[in-house]
Amino acid sequence: MINYGIYNQNLSLKTLIPPAAELRIATLTHTERREAKMVKFLKPNKAVILLQGRFAGHKATIVKNFDDGTRDRAYGHCLVAGIAKYPSKVIRKDSAKKQAKKSRVKAFIKLVNYNHIMPTRYTLDVDLKDVVSADALVSRDKKVTACKEVKGKFEERFKTGKNRWFFSKLRF
Repeated sequence: MINYGIYNQNLSLKTLIPPAAELRIATLTHTERREAKMVKFLKPNKAVILLQGRFAGHKATIVKNFDDGTRDRAYGHCLVAGIAKYPSKVIRKDSAKKQAKKSRVKAFIKLVNYNHIMPTRYTLDVDLKDVVSADALVSRDKKVTACKEVKGKFEERFKTGKNRWFFSKLRF
């Protein structure tokens, strides 16, 4: 019998670890091993729930990532666009005017630390990269105009009936 490596006797199946794999693991440093395992799953269009601050419990979508941080914020964070005020429930007997009013959405834009968001399995295929940028947060006027554009995109998506989960208020 050829010796392929070390027997792992803790397991009942006695799996073999090939010698090449042992050498590869041994040559990596602790940080290299840690970085090799990390998977970037916080990508643009990923739906998240904010955990801290004024909009805690509100749903948002990631617009842009800053994994390594910036000069102002030395930690991993992301630019999110979310729903500040959810649309109300529309019933059949409501007039067209009332239905339009109940279908309104109020949006927000914010830079958020990765620690303060909870990712979900959902993605939102609304293209907000052209609408929102980190520069929009510099002045109040730019932020207000960007929020209005995001509001328009969200309302359009809500009226098509797609991503219904995203537009329902989180009950907790």
